[in-house]
Amino acid sequence: MYRYFGELLTRGAGSVLASGCSAADSALPASASLLRYRGYSQAVDRDNDPNFFSMVEGFFDRGAAIVEDKLVEDLKTRESPEHKRKRVRGILRIIKPCNHVLSVSFPIKRDTGEWEVVEGYRAQHSQHRTPCKGGIRYSTDVSVDEVKALASLMTYKCAVVDVPFGGAKAGVKINPKNYSDTELEKITRRFTIELAKKGFIGPGIDVPAPDMSTGEREMSWIADTFATTMGHYDINAHACVTGKPISQGGIHGRISATGRGVFHGIENFINEASYMSLLGMSPGFQGKTFVIQIIAEGANGPTTAEADRIFLERNIMVIPDMYLNAGGVTVSYFEWLKNLNHVSYGRLTFKYERDSNHHLLMSVQESLERKFGKHGGSVPVVPTSEFQARIAGASEKDIVHSGLAYTMERSARQIMRTANKYNLGLDLRTAAYVNAIEKVFKVYSEAGLTFT
Repeated sequence: MYRYFGELLTRGAGSVLASGCSAADSALPASASLLRYRGYSQAVDRDNDPNFFSMVEGFFDRGAAIVEDKLVEDLKTRESPEHKRKRVRGILRIIKPCNHVLSVSFPIKRDTGEWEVVEGYRAQHSQHRTPCKGGIRYSTDVSVDEVKALASLMTYKCAVVDVPFGGAKAGVKINPKNYSDTELEKITRRFTIELAKKGFIGPGIDVPAPDMSTGEREMSWIADTFATTMGHYDINAHACVTGKPISQGGIHGRISATGRGVFHGIENFINEASYMSLLGMSPGFQGKTFVIQIIAEGANGPTTAEADRIFLERNIMVIPDMYLNAGGVTVSYFEWLKNLNHVSYGRLTFKYERDSNHHLLMSVQESLERKFGKHGGSVPVVPTSEFQARIAGASEKDIVHSGLAYTMERSARQIMRTANKYNLGLDLRTAAYVNAIEKVFKVYSEAGLTFT
């Protein structure tokens, strides 16, 4: 999957993406000099088909090389400059690897009476924040390398959007199309038990979510299995997983969250005049029928480092996956909080807000009538259709959509500021990694390390 995209661009077929611009026309601003020292790791720089986890580590190395001096400068300790740098490099080495990887095999009895052994994996990349967070996918292509890479992306993704989770990912090596609903339920429930036995699931430990070929149904099975076994005495047991149906503690707006996050992410950058000017485009969607100077990564890890380098050389803006794909985990965070609070968003304030809005309109109307009313006549205050829709009070879905939009906007501004601070130009991926590294580093630096 990764090889073909990089090879296509390397062979020159990707020149179509450059919109016919000459090399001079497509040159980056002064920040292009970063390409000479960003420090691609060998595994990433020299291979058109890199190992997925090595590719993510290579992107991390780029960000770490840029931010290291600033981290040393900002370190408030009494150590010598040499020891400060050793401390910074030590913490960066702690952040980079995957902390835990669980591999399990378990039997299931098929509807035909045959027995089959199923393989599954769960990787926890970082526990600088707990619980860990990441989806469960069902695919025959699942591997240890893939779940490690996706778990590491989850760590950086959560950091970019300020969601206080560590990164994790799980995969079960099956093709769900080859199994009946009964068999899929057996597999899902047994995998949940295997995770629970090893301490890889729990409201404060590790919280899975839907991913490829899994959805509300599977999350409901997981929640029920955990709540009726290992989590029997835990009042927060159903917070062990997100993406559940509403009846099982899910949240309105979770299904559309990833897609909405992609839309808001593109919107934030396409409306930013400074970035559109670098592409020779006007801000906003209006008047644009086909945009080939912007690539929005709605999937996880779709671009190799080689392809990323070529995009930058051709002045193509790539909105990175670790930001653009964060809508799902953002709303999963809202669902997790809802489960811990045991109350839906808006329930405590819905009527109060509705009554307050009504009294506000009545107060304005009475004031106008006292001042301008003829012979005590009425001066009706009629709200606009938009305000009328809000007068009734914010529903849970309204709150979720608003919170997601705000999160994506705030995170985009942080990435833009980081790109400007380090003179990265259109290299938004490195800016996002720098942003994530700074936040994760701060947690480790201020919390300290146990028994070191």
